[in-house]
Amino acid sequence: MTTSPWLSDACSLVDAYRKGETTPTEATEACIEAIGSSSLNAVSYVDAEAALEAASRADVSLPFGGVPMGVKELDQVAGWPYSEASLVFADRKATVTTTMVERLRAAGAVILAQTTASEFGGVNCTSTRMHGTTSNPWDQERTPGGSSGGSAAAVAGGLVPIATGGDGGGSIRIPAGFTGLFGLKSTFGRIPKGPHATQTPLTVTLGCLSRSVADTARWFDVCNGYDVRDTLSLPRVEGWESGLGTRLGALAGKRAVISVDLGTAVVAPRVAEVVSDAAEALVADAGLRRVDVAISIPQGGFEWAMSNLVTLAATLGDRYPDCADLLTPEILFGMNIASHHFDLTMAGANETFRVGLNETMAEVFDQADFVFAATNPDVAFAAAGPLPTEVGGVELANSLGFEKALANNGALTMPANLTGCPAVSIPAGLVDGLPVGLQVIARHHSEELLLELALIAERERPWPLVAPRAPC
Repeated sequence: MTTSPWLSDACSLVDAYRKGETTPTEATEACIEAIGSSSLNAVSYVDAEAALEAASRADVSLPFGGVPMGVKELDQVAGWPYSEASLVFADRKATVTTTMVERLRAAGAVILAQTTASEFGGVNCTSTRMHGTTSNPWDQERTPGGSSGGSAAAVAGGLVPIATGGDGGGSIRIPAGFTGLFGLKSTFGRIPKGPHATQTPLTVTLGCLSRSVADTARWFDVCNGYDVRDTLSLPRVEGWESGLGTRLGALAGKRAVISVDLGTAVVAPRVAEVVSDAAEALVADAGLRRVDVAISIPQGGFEWAMSNLVTLAATLGDRYPDCADLLTPEILFGMNIASHHFDLTMAGANETFRVGLNETMAEVFDQADFVFAATNPDVAFAAAGPLPTEVGGVELANSLGFEKALANNGALTMPANLTGCPAVSIPAGLVDGLPVGLQVIARHHSEELLLELALIAERERPWPLVAPRAPC
């Protein structure tokens, strides 16, 4: 236990409450103070009065009883701002609260602050015209990633113990990798997206940015399970946290393939070395069987973007193109591309690509149970962007073309979204003092095995719960 309990993980904080070492009010006050003095720009709204009132009556016997939490600004909390990080909706307020946040409240969470995101969740860098630039607590000149960048910065920066995230193309795993946190992208539908759940683009899953495997397991204990408002949500699964540490036998002998670049991305050599070393160590520690499988995942950044831009076009409606001047350059670029390229032919091509990718991943999982890869092609880039077009000395714009250079930033994470597979980012080490993430992808409904692998990594090679200079 640290001398500042809110800088530990959420499970330990609840334990501290139950032992009488601190109180929810004290922890919430500490978080409010940390947010107020922070230079990370990770929080866009603080509901201090309501949070302190909730903390004063928190039931610490509940799973998250009294834990102050951040909520990504793409998740709705009734009465809070709901801009989706865009000036287009600068004055909009949420009229409902998401099912995930409601379940967290019922489990005792203190819903404290709204964390920043990239505009409409469209870019893996959290820098918008709405809120400015969010910084990485490991190096404030660097990005915490996106779209859940504010949540990652707030958790790694010591502002809140845990925060919500969403992953439509890597938006939990990318920030987790950049900030030294643990991030699980679950099987599609594991946590319901209601109320008012949309069916497209069939890539987004909900979850959290956390400091520990146990925190994430507890989160899914609380939040998973079918909800009638989301017809694609999955039945409830029990025992996420209680099962931790009990599945070593289930892992022994399972097949693992290490493909740092998934046969598609350009990965910086220094990052590849850290990821390879961490993957080999985890394969050995878990008793997995290393197999050689040729992996070549087709790059689908354009197809992924087009499928997501359909949803964005519906969100903007007849406000576009009149609202073009309010959009960040990346979102405007995407909308312009979609306006010129998206038609029924493109829609068919997108679905053809998705089917082909599913077949590719199915062939891989015929020969392996886990795929180990890098989470990100390199360490965190500049906080305000732009997305890098050079990785490890390779000029992506020259070798792949500009659009594919941008796609390289999510090439390692998007396959799990397009196929619905679960995947985790586990802290693997540092390069030049910046975190590197190890990604593990598995078959649908295999989250419990991914959590077990992550627990082994956490025990054998513990990672810092917060950045060295936190709270920032």
